[in-house]
Amino acid sequence: MSMIDRLQTGFQKRRQFNRTRRELRAMPLDVALDLDMAREDADLMARQAVYGR
Repeated sequence: MSMIDRLQTGFQKRRQFNRTRRELRAMPLDVALDLDMAREDADLMARQAVYGR
């Protein structure tokens, strides 16, 4: 994979991370509680969803 490909992939993943985190933070409280998640965990959950870590 070339450097350009890695950069493009990195940018795409970062956009996906930002979008996922934003959606998790915007989730209504009752939905978050039903899913047993805290909004404070949005960064960790988004990171795991996008980067798999």
